[in-house]
Amino acid sequence: MNMERDNPRFRFAPSPTGALHIGGARTALYNWLAARHAADGRLVLRIEDTDRERSTAEHVDQILDAMDWLGLTYDEGPISQAGRADRHAAALEQLLAAGVAYRDAATAKDVEAWKAEHGAGRGYRGTPTEEPGAAVRLRVPDDGETIVEDLIHGPVAFPNASYDDFVIARADDTVLYNFAVAVDDAEMGITEVVRGDDHLSNTPKQLLVLRALGHEPPRYAHLPLLHGPDGKKLSKRHGAASVQELREAGYLPAAVRNYLALLGWGTDDDTTLMSTEELIRRFEVADVGKAAAIFDEKKLRWLNGRFMREMPLDEYTLAVSRHLGREPDERLREACAISQDKAQTLAEVWPLIRFLYEPPVDDAKAWAKVMKEGAGELLAAAAEALAAVEPYTAESIEGALAPLLARFDVKAGRLYQPLRVAITGTSVSPGIFESLAALGREETLNRVRDASKRLAAAP
Repeated sequence: MNMERDNPRFRFAPSPTGALHIGGARTALYNWLAARHAADGRLVLRIEDTDRERSTAEHVDQILDAMDWLGLTYDEGPISQAGRADRHAAALEQLLAAGVAYRDAATAKDVEAWKAEHGAGRGYRGTPTEEPGAAVRLRVPDDGETIVEDLIHGPVAFPNASYDDFVIARADDTVLYNFAVAVDDAEMGITEVVRGDDHLSNTPKQLLVLRALGHEPPRYAHLPLLHGPDGKKLSKRHGAASVQELREAGYLPAAVRNYLALLGWGTDDDTTLMSTEELIRRFEVADVGKAAAIFDEKKLRWLNGRFMREMPLDEYTLAVSRHLGREPDERLREACAISQDKAQTLAEVWPLIRFLYEPPVDDAKAWAKVMKEGAGELLAAAAEALAAVEPYTAESIEGALAPLLARFDVKAGRLYQPLRVAITGTSVSPGIFESLAALGREETLNRVRDASKRLAAAP
């Protein structure tokens, strides 16, 4: 976003009616990146909790937890919109006193009848009343247009004549969403509003409120919505739906930040992997495209895998330990060292290293596929070689086992896959030589001999 105003102020304003979904997380990220990109940018976190029936403290906690995990800090807040009811009431009284808002007792059926008489394409104009129990409407001009100068979509015009004198407060004087948002943006000094383009239709009403109150409007940028790979609106059927689900699936915050940033925005040189510092330096809201962006969890997994492989081992071990709830001790560090190039998410690490902590799993399919005729003889020869190898390292183990391939005239898979199944129970593990070394000679020999006995006892 072109920062012409001094001290640009952004805001992220989620409604606490559910967990922070991926689209909301991208909106939060874009506001955060833009605020951090600006020399004196500030980010305000406002919780739009005026829907008292659906807003819960639990959902607020989930939003704060998600932002904390993503590393999206804010400079002010969290500010409860519901807690600003007195400011909304004062603004409402200001408009009533100025005559630009009025009370109207019309019901929905009354409005419907009015439109039937005057034409459905014409906005409803009410009749002021002093009757108690009447809602408050804002006067909308009968002519002209309300134009949203949008940084992404360009100028978007809305004919005033098509808008009702819309309700800004219920009969009990509790204000409605568009009124509260406009008042809050004005009084919090928000200069930049970056949000999903599902809010574009709300913007003319908010502009009319701001003008009625005599406030300069912020600049708007409405982001394209996220779709799944099938081109349909993003939902749970496309994979993880919330930030917490991404964390539980084992994604790294830095990788998620990188991937979400690329959903609608990109660099001139099509750089894919970027540190958070580089994202901050290069990000411009003006570079966001108009087309719907595609969230593809397969691409996120690939990107996350790249981040994981490039992490220093100690940092990688710490991330794995936190995900697994284990101490980042030397044993886990060794396990991480042999699995780092295999896993694409933290959740994929445990199946790879579980054999170092637990007995082999019982994978009947892997056993049937690998433990074929001749496997017992190969395992016996391997056990003999492993018992004598010195030192017991991956390099020495490879050197001791390699001659068996020529001796039995078999390809590598015929020897190493039975060994893999013998020590892990499954056909998927880190490199076989590294796995044998990490497991240790004694435990390796015990497992290989147990597998040999099982083969000998099979009918």
